[in-house]
Amino acid sequence: WQKCHAGGWPSEQSNPQYPWQCIKPDTDCRAERKEANFAPSFGKETLRTTAVTPQFEQNVDYVDFIHLNVLEKKVLNNSEVSVQYLCSKPCIINLEAVASSEFRTGVPVYRRRWKDEKNLYVSRTRQVHLKFPSIMVYRDDYIIRNSIIVHSVILYAWLSHKSVSSYDVEQNEDYQDAVAKNYTFLEAVPPFERPYKDHKVCLQWGADYLWMLQANRIPQCPHESDGVQILNFIYASSGEKTGIVKKFEQFENRELETVRQHQIDYPMFTVSIWLYLHHHCEKDLCGILYFIDPKEMYSTPAVFLNEEGYVHIQMHLMRGDDLAVKTSFSLPLKQWFRLDLSFKGGQVLSTVGKNLKRHHHQSFIFREDFYYDDTAGYFVLGGSGYVNGIEAFFGPVKYYRLNVLETEQISNPLHDKETVEQIELYYERCMDIQEIVYEYRYIVRQGEKALRNCKCYYENYYLELIYKYGEKSKCDAFMWGKELREKYHTLFKLLQEMDFSAPDENGSDTVLEVGRRIFEKVAKGLSSADGLSNMGSSVPLLVDSSCCGYHKASYFLAVIFETGLGVSVDRTKGLLYSLVGAQGNERLAVMNLGYKHYQGINSYPLDLELSYAYYSNIAIKTSLDQHTIKGEQAFVETIRLMDDELLKAQTKENGDVFMWLKHEATRGNAAAQQRLAQMLFWGQQGVAKNPEAAIEWYAKGAIETEDPVLIYDYAIVLFKGQGVKKNTKLALELMKKAAAKGLPQAVNGLGWYYHNFKRDYRKAAEHWLIAEELGNPDASYNLGVLYLDGIYPGVPGRNQTVAARYFYKAAQGGHIEGTLRCSLYYITGNMEDFPRDPEKAVIWAKHIAEKNGYLGHVIRKALNAYLELSWYVCYVLFKFIFYFSLSL
Repeated sequence: WQKCHAGGWPSEQSNPQYPWQCIKPDTDCRAERKEANFAPSFGKETLRTTAVTPQFEQNVDYVDFIHLNVLEKKVLNNSEVSVQYLCSKPCIINLEAVASSEFRTGVPVYRRRWKDEKNLYVSRTRQVHLKFPSIMVYRDDYIIRNSIIVHSVILYAWLSHKSVSSYDVEQNEDYQDAVAKNYTFLEAVPPFERPYKDHKVCLQWGADYLWMLQANRIPQCPHESDGVQILNFIYASSGEKTGIVKKFEQFENRELETVRQHQIDYPMFTVSIWLYLHHHCEKDLCGILYFIDPKEMYSTPAVFLNEEGYVHIQMHLMRGDDLAVKTSFSLPLKQWFRLDLSFKGGQVLSTVGKNLKRHHHQSFIFREDFYYDDTAGYFVLGGSGYVNGIEAFFGPVKYYRLNVLETEQISNPLHDKETVEQIELYYERCMDIQEIVYEYRYIVRQGEKALRNCKCYYENYYLELIYKYGEKSKCDAFMWGKELREKYHTLFKLLQEMDFSAPDENGSDTVLEVGRRIFEKVAKGLSSADGLSNMGSSVPLLVDSSCCGYHKASYFLAVIFETGLGVSVDRTKGLLYSLVGAQGNERLAVMNLGYKHYQGINSYPLDLELSYAYYSNIAIKTSLDQHTIKGEQAFVETIRLMDDELLKAQTKENGDVFMWLKHEATRGNAAAQQRLAQMLFWGQQGVAKNPEAAIEWYAKGAIETEDPVLIYDYAIVLFKGQGVKKNTKLALELMKKAAAKGLPQAVNGLGWYYHNFKRDYRKAAEHWLIAEELGNPDASYNLGVLYLDGIYPGVPGRNQTVAARYFYKAAQGGHIEGTLRCSLYYITGNMEDFPRDPEKAVIWAKHIAEKNGYLGHVIRKALNAYLELSWYVCYVLFKFIFYFSLSL
């Protein structure tokens, strides 16, 4: 009744717990009371309603309540909420929004509270505008960078009886213990359906333009599957200690990740590999596919090829042992086939076939299950620092991480069928050509042998002179059929012009020698002014040279067909000869493929792991080539053709710069002796490489001028016997002498002596620590080797982490081997300090590969042609150099 007196009426949406209502609201309440004493009723509200409860006393007990009414139940900024409540005592009303996302649950994102102590026993309504964090209600923009995906938002409301004085004190009211409470759900808005926020700020023009370029792009979440295409493009494996490195992360899909973790001790996976095998392994085992764990040990699976062509499969068992099996069948040569391997628990199924036809099938059962966690380590296709790769072309490679599939169920087709067929046709032709060369040489040699054994040869002086000075023997009476002679008429014509009378040490080099001669003849023709006009007749000869194993010709063909140099552009043939040249270890061809996959140009897919496989191959060769004084090598220098000063500094043995240096060196100028020796030893500044002459200047300077650098350089060549007889005793005296003069590299050299000759690692470390403090990168690298090998004095066991830090420091100083180590760490991601970064790995390997001495020789020839104004030769050579993007 007091409710009526107050003039307020419960709304139609009142909580059914509170059924009291006044009769005839348009009538005076007190007058109505005279007519009847009524009680709350669940029936029809009339005067005739039968009372179901006793009459009220003078003081009626009121029950507190709170209701929420949201106009639009979505997580929006300024969402309007109507809060209706009733307090029987002074109270505090609380409003709180709690959000949950993928990463966190139960996070308060909005809170508000107010007190009400005057409006007792009265139903009150208050409008509240909700304010949420911007990352929940707006799209990403230039300022809001990481909006979150909200799964659910619950809006809680409750009231509690509090004194007025307690309101200003921090309260931790418990929703569960509240006098009255209520809640409702708010629907989350997907990030790309949200509006942009008006920040009311003006961005700089550049920032605003960059943002507008990507403002309306909605990234698509790819469908995640356990099937992974490890390799899509053909990879030319040359049998070196380099290969493709792949690392797998945990599944983003929680269900898939749960299955993967459950299968660690009972693995179920399938690998399908397309191969075109050239040779079986020459010695021991060659890598096909294997897994390296975080401790740099072989794990499950490890698949190799042996000398007889059988597949060697090694598995890591649950208890820690390793067991291996060998297939009863060998892999075929010179044809494309697919090798499918399925692993289930302790069972291995191996299948070799083509076009879904099985040629060989074999299963193995191990005595216990395998251990397999494909996220703890990395996969390798081909070679690595631990094993040589197979000599083959890898086709598509498919990996099913969670399933065991039959051959018919595996989806791993050969996509580029045209290139695949071209490879098969090329090697079929090459087999014919090599057989013709062998047989032709054999026939000519047999004829010469018969002539020498002929009695008349010794009795007739005239015949003897003809044999000595006359035309050399050739085979006119062909044993080959007309069809074969017409097919290879250019080759037969060239063979007739060649001299096979010179003895060779190894008959197996004959074919390669023929290929070299053919190439030199073609290169000479191309150097003429009308060389390009005759390209059509030169191409068949280059193909013959390539088939003979001389893969400079393969690279030439790749450039010719891909750039249309004198012929029509043919991308398929360009790719064919690039792959053939790379498989044959031609450095320019390998560099070309590395660059194409690094940039993703000319229909070559962007593939950093594949690019690294090629670049690391040449980078390793660069390190080895530097220790070889033989071969056509030159120092790779940065020379801009527009830089006149640098071009003027280029010289030859008869050039003014060289002659002046020689004059000063003869007079005893130590700086001139240093520069002259370096130019001759490394082939720098246009001077031909001449280690023997360089060593003479090293010796002269070391004895006459006592220059520490010359003393050190002379000591090194004496230690290693490069171009001079080894003399360890004299080398040690000279090294100590240079070190006493404070030369950092000489101090490092003494450490190298104690390490390699005396096996005194304590003294070696002492010298290397001193040299490192003096800034010598060689010393940093050597200290890393001590830690890596576990022989650092006073430190038990190997410490790869410390070793890697020293290697990185050496790499920062330009050390080639240190840079190679760091690039390996970046591609594998197996070191804590080197998170996996394939792009950085490629950049570091590329940097070293472009310092290769054989590449420097080609660049030098082109630069010399430019300086000699031989424009046509210069154009052709630079065309071949720029094809793999070296900057000059």
